[in-house]
Amino acid sequence: MSRRSRAREVALQSLYQADLNPGVDPRDRTRFHKGRLRSAELVAFADGLVDGVVRHRDALVAAIDGRAEHWRFSRMAATDRTVLLIAAFELLHTDTPGPVVVDEAIELSRRYGSEASPRFVAGILGRLLADRAVPGQPAPAQG
Repeated sequence: MSRRSRAREVALQSLYQADLNPGVDPRDRTRFHKGRLRSAELVAFADGLVDGVVRHRDALVAAIDGRAEHWRFSRMAATDRTVLLIAAFELLHTDTPGPVVVDEAIELSRRYGSEASPRFVAGILGRLLADRAVPGQPAPAQG
């Protein structure tokens, strides 16, 4: 696992915990990131992912919902939701190449989700990536 992959995994764990326990103190997250990653660069990357997802959550949920056929965001498995939020943030708000983001998300969903998760995540992110790449297509919501 690459170092940035590990940072994405730690961000996933932090966001999953916050999803299930909204009252978690942000200082606990920082201690968790530092303890798990031990590199200032990777801690900053994980913090940036978590902060970005939190800051843009409503727009990210709308972007995911708009591409999830027959699924509402609120009805998705918690791990799938979290993987999709991180990936949507990276696709819409960073310069990480789209195929890298999708591959990383599929790997996280394979590791933490159900048997069906990788295909589910790939389908939604594939649509988001395609919409982002079509000239003349309205850009996905970027709140």
